[in-house]
Amino acid sequence: MLCRVMAEAVAACGAQVAVLDLRLDAAEVVASEIRRQGGKAVAAACNVLEKESIEQARIAIEKALGPVTLLINGAGGNHPKGTTTREQLRPEDLEKTAQEIITFFDLEPQGIEFVFNLNFLGTLLPTQVFAFPMARARRGSIINISSMNAFRPLTRIPAYSAAKAAVSNFTQWLAVHFAPAGIRVNAIAPGFFLTDQNRELLTRPDGGLTPRGEQILAHTPARRFGTPGDLVGTLLWLASERASGFVTGTVIPVDGGFNAFGGV
Repeated sequence: MLCRVMAEAVAACGAQVAVLDLRLDAAEVVASEIRRQGGKAVAAACNVLEKESIEQARIAIEKALGPVTLLINGAGGNHPKGTTTREQLRPEDLEKTAQEIITFFDLEPQGIEFVFNLNFLGTLLPTQVFAFPMARARRGSIINISSMNAFRPLTRIPAYSAAKAAVSNFTQWLAVHFAPAGIRVNAIAPGFFLTDQNRELLTRPDGGLTPRGEQILAHTPARRFGTPGDLVGTLLWLASERASGFVTGTVIPVDGGFNAFGGV
């Protein structure tokens, strides 16, 4: 949802847009909507964890639209096998009297690996593929999608928090590394936005908040969840060479004040 709004926003500013997704039909839904609104867009199937797949997508995009000058790395997500049941470890949990309780000690390496690969390698590999021609042309902008978890790790999701922290650190590393090649690298760190991935975790079927949703809003000074449109201004600013040409290596929270609030 968030990446769809980003794609539509840059298209509305006149950019030609390539929409990548693991499923071609899902990418085509977004691309066709952009075309319906008068923009130019193409869809491509792409597995961000397979470099050959990304290379094939790049070749198809360059053939259809020309060189890529803006890359938005939006792949990411969590997995139940990288998630604990409770916010904090209780001594009685170690006795395994309740089999449904998953503690830190029960987290499976495959779950941690899935989350880390999707979020971190899913940012690194597309950058390797799409930034290479940018470096040759000595121009380009890369915008990674980090998370508020990178600033303040949330309870229960250690794998996702660590992976997004890696994305933020990688953003700063790339900014330094790519500066002589004329490529700017920044990241947006969304706060709490209602998406298909977290809606059941944060809201009830009747529209009310779950205890976790209430806890989040209690620590968000704006007292609401973000909407996809809240990301557009920051995105367009970072994408514009004219507006942010001297900005690189930043990780910008768009979070309703969550990161600034100490809880008291």
